[in-house]
Amino acid sequence: MNPLITFAIASITAALPADTIPLGAQKLIQCYPSQNLKYADNQIIFPDGEGIIYDDGRKKTFIELLDDCDIEDMFSMQYDTVSMPPKYLNDCGRGRSEALYKKMYGNSAAAVQKNLVKVSWFGQQIPMTKVNGVADTLKAIAQELANKPHLAKYFAQSSSFYWRQVRGAKRQSAHSYGIAIDINVANSTYWLWANKGKSETDTIKYANKIPMEIVKVFEKHGFIWGGRWYHYDTMHFEYRPELL
Repeated sequence: MNPLITFAIASITAALPADTIPLGAQKLIQCYPSQNLKYADNQIIFPDGEGIIYDDGRKKTFIELLDDCDIEDMFSMQYDTVSMPPKYLNDCGRGRSEALYKKMYGNSAAAVQKNLVKVSWFGQQIPMTKVNGVADTLKAIAQELANKPHLAKYFAQSSSFYWRQVRGAKRQSAHSYGIAIDINVANSTYWLWANKGKSETDTIKYANKIPMEIVKVFEKHGFIWGGRWYHYDTMHFEYRPELL
């Protein structure tokens, strides 16, 4: 983009009253300060001038909100820290704007790997992205959880970066970007394991073994928990401060 146009967009954003910027855009700008994001003309603008559509204007089904998610769609559900089990089809955080996350963290495995650093995690070295301070945040979580030895069994054999698509879907997993960690599988539950043969819109039974004491530490530091999803994935924690 022409530098003059980039400057003009930045100036317009700076001049826009807060109430004219969509709430979701405001949250992104506030939660990812190192990205220096701006909002103008229905786009989230990066410092290099590249713009990503905020709202494509389409009314979507539940499945489309997951598989064809724009930025506005990411905020179409509320991350509910109160209702347990989660309400029907409330999967806040499962939908991600791939254009946004590939721009922030990398659009290929190789691009993401350039920003991965190792985090000491209960006897393991877990690769996480340093972008947006994710690795440093996980370090702070590990330090806090280390003071809770009664929870130690939940952290063995954890995993993080893995460039792949979501099981049974054509959208990229959060693990692809180095922003997610799965803790001990043996003490976790996943909606498809407990509800074999069920589809994304069927009613399902909830199950969880992860103590809320762990969840609260992650959430305090900007990680959402897959156990808050109707389609639960209780081993899964993902850096998404804009939803908290």
